[in-house]
Order: sequence, then C-alpha cells, then structure tokens
Amino acid sequence: MNILFAAPENAWGGFLGIVKEQLPNHQFTATGGFHVDSLASVDVLIPTMCPITRDVLADANRLKLIQQCGSGLEGVDIAAAAEKDIFVANVPTGSSGNADSVAELGVYLMIGLHRDVRKMEQSMRSRKMGQPQGRALGGKTVGIVGLGGIGQALIQRLQGFGVRIIGIKRHEPQAAKTALGLDWVGDAGQLPEMLAQSDIVFLCLPVTSESSGLMNRQTLACMKPGAYLINLSRGGLVERDALEWALTSGTIAGAGLDVFWEEPPDPDDPIFDLNVLATPHIGGSTDLSMQGIVAGVVENIRRLEAGQAPLNCAKP
Repeated sequence: MNILFAAPENAWGGFLGIVKEQLPNHQFTATGGFHVDSLASVDVLIPTMCPITRDVLADANRLKLIQQCGSGLEGVDIAAAAEKDIFVANVPTGSSGNADSVAELGVYLMIGLHRDVRKMEQSMRSRKMGQPQGRALGGKTVGIVGLGGIGQALIQRLQGFGVRIIGIKRHEPQAAKTALGLDWVGDAGQLPEMLAQSDIVFLCLPVTSESSGLMNRQTLACMKPGAYLINLSRGGLVERDALEWALTSGTIAGAGLDVFWEEPPDPDDPIFDLNVLATPHIGGSTDLSMQGIVAGVVENIRRLEAGQAPLNCAKP
C-alpha cells in the first residue's frame, strides 16, 4: 500500500522511520511539510497537523484509511471521508502513554511559570544571583477543564504538590468528583465559577463546535488576576487576540502553551514577548508515547491490509 505522511520525514523524533521498519512491505512518502498536494493513488494517509477538508479528499481515488498519529481529529472532515467510505481513526491518549507524557509537560509548564523561567535566563545572562523570586505551589487551587485521559493523568501528578484540585466535566460532574477524589467538579455551564477559584487553569479537552474559542475575553476576564492559563490540548480552545489582551492588561499573570492558534506559529508574534512559556507541540513527544502511538498506527494499517476494520474509528 502507498502511505502518505503529511509532515517532514524526521518529524516527531523519526516517527515515520520507526513505522517503516515495522511495515517494510509498504511504500511511504513524506510531504516535507504540513500539507497534502494530492491523494491520488494513496491508500493510507497520516495527516499529522494538516487539515483534511472535502477539497483535499476530492482526488482520493484509493484512500481507505486516514490514520492520525495521536488523538486529534478536529482537522479532518469526518463526514466527507465517510461519504467516500474512508475510515478515520486515531490513537487514544490513554492507551498510548500520550496522556502521561502530556501531563508531565503540563507540570513543567506550571513550575516554569511559577518560578519564572524567562527571568531566570535573563538573570543568568546578566550575572544576577538569587533572582527572580518565584511563587510556591502549596495551597494553590488548580482547575482542570476536561477530565479525560490527560486530565486524569495530570491529577495523579498534582497530588504531591499540596494543591487543591477542582475541575469541569461536561457529563456527570458529581460522579467524576467522587471517582477522582476532587474537591469540586462542575459542568460546562459552571466554567466561570471554576475560573474564579483557580490559580492555575489547565485546558485538557478536545476542540469541538462547542469548545472552540472557549477561552475568550469573557471567560478570561473571569480568571483571578494572578492566575496562569496552560493549554495542553488544542490551540483552537483559546482566542489568540483575547489571550494577548488578558496578558497585556494584567487580567492573568501568564500562559503556558504547547499548542497554538496556527501551527507552526509565527516566532515573531508579539504575544511571545509577553509572559508566555511556549513549547513546540511536544506534549506527546516522548519515548513512552512514541512506542504506544507507533503500535496503534501499525496495528490499524495491518488490519486494513488484512481486510479488517481499523480500531478507534470516528463516526460522522
């Protein structure tokens, strides 16, 4: 089968090379960037960060599987794929080790913001010792929006920091509160209440028509003035201009971002001159999650080859 990888060949630590080793009888092509020029004669597409729209699918004459190397399918027109009898599948965060890796990055961003990593670098360059003074975590309230795989992995790692953990879950929040041992869990309509209580807010939910632009001027204004926002999920959850406003106005103290409004983001974007600790969408890029994601992708390609339905398929 012809397998197209919509990214540079060496992206994510050589992910494509590892898949090739396990599927030596297939032909692989990397587009060299996050784009797809043509799907003619392609059997399997690994879209990565490339939007797969109805127009992109127009010349897909052999495509049978769109297999994401991760969990995010918000860029794929699943309905258009279904019309052409194309499976759309992902690798869930919980089964791949991805959730654990993303949660660990979340802890890094949380500590980095509280200890002011950006000013640490300035102090080292100017030979200033003992600066900057950081902020301790003990006694702080951490709010987690989305209590799925990443949210739960984050809860496990936060329990040793002496923080109060609260959350938002769209369905059955009280059941989640009991099951996860949290102090408080509200539903989606109670987001402003959670934001008002939280010193650190983590976004751990997928982008949908309901959650797109979740953090806008109105919701950011609900946050505590000294609070931090950390986005571990998808850039579309946060309105870029609203975030810049919140940072420049002092509405919030800073932000930790592993995902962005466009990817890759413009490195000269003035928002990065503000108190933003940014990482290049590497939350799931670890040795642990790489093994799990490769296994999930390889398994589905083998299933397709054997005439079986892939696992973890999305429905329109």
